[in-house]
Amino acid sequence: MTKILVLYFSRNGTTADMANHIARGVASVDGVEAVLRTVPDVSTVCEKTAESIPAHGALYATIDDLKSCDGLALGSPTHFGNMAAPLKYFIDSTTEIWFSGALSGKPAGVFTSTGSMHGGQESTLLSMMLPLLHHGMLILGLPSTEHALRETTSGGTPYGPSHVSTDHSGLSDHEKALCKALGTRLAKTALQLKKAA
Repeated sequence: MTKILVLYFSRNGTTADMANHIARGVASVDGVEAVLRTVPDVSTVCEKTAESIPAHGALYATIDDLKSCDGLALGSPTHFGNMAAPLKYFIDSTTEIWFSGALSGKPAGVFTSTGSMHGGQESTLLSMMLPLLHHGMLILGLPSTEHALRETTSGGTPYGPSHVSTDHSGLSDHEKALCKALGTRLAKTALQLKKAA
């Protein structure tokens, strides 16, 4: 079975909601399964410890989850135009995977949620691509052939799905469609790459 890791950090639930819609897109492709994982929060004043299993939501990611995936969707809320510290902290721990090249040649995409229209969603998506490029991953965005990308009046970019939560409403139909589209695109690409290997 081809596996797409949907790895995210979500403080208020919106990025988790996006991750679930991406997972639905992944699961819509025969022979591909979505593996949802999150990361624990970090502390600004001392080392923070977390239970090995979160109280709710997805399990915490491990290095083995990354090693065994055939593709990756990486998601974070926007924090000052960049990914959230907990996700960056986890990504910074992946040096052993970088040395082994375990992610090289695998497809990846990114997604984000912001609290305002000008919260830095595109810079966040671009910054999340940088470590994936260092890992040798093949970055997938959203092509203009996705109708929701041309029609959205809320979130959505060619760099990846996004959500703007200015009124604290849930994801728009366009945002949901773009999340599913990224999941489907990652799944189909991973399948093709696996068959060609």
